[in-house]
Amino acid sequence: MTINTLVSAAALAASMAIIPAAAVAQNEDLVRETITPAFADALPNVPGKTISAIVVDYPPGAKSIPHRHGQAFVVGYVLQGQIRSQLGNGASRVYKAGEHWTEAPGVHHTVSENVSASAPAKLLAIFVADTKDKNLVIWDKK
Repeated sequence: MTINTLVSAAALAASMAIIPAAAVAQNEDLVRETITPAFADALPNVPGKTISAIVVDYPPGAKSIPHRHGQAFVVGYVLQGQIRSQLGNGASRVYKAGEHWTEAPGVHHTVSENVSASAPAKLLAIFVADTKDKNLVIWDKK
C-alpha cells in the first residue's frame, strides 16, 4: 500500500465517519450501519479522478440515513445478505449477495437497509469521484 493510498484512505475515513449531530439526534432509535474504508487510489489514466471504496456493515434491521454522494458515480455491490435500496422516487428493490446497482452523480439515496431482522448484511460501495472531493457521503439532516 502506497503512502498516497494510506493518506487517501485516512481522508476517506474521516469524511465518511462523521455524521451531522442533527441526523443522529433525530434518529436515536435507528439501528445504524458501520462504515469501513477499503481503498482509495488516483486513476492514472483519468487525471483528477480517484476510485475509492467503503465496506458498509448492516447489523440485523439496520438502516442508513438518506444521503447523497455528491458528484461521485457509485456502484453498490452486495457482499452478504440482502439490502433494500431506493434512489430518488424510483422503485425500492432488494439486492442479494452478488448483485449490484449504480448511482448517478447527485442522486438522492432515499433507502438503504438490511432486509433481515435476524441476519447481518454487507455492501461494498465503490466511488469514482473528483480527487478533491473528500466528503463522499452527505447525510440528510432531517
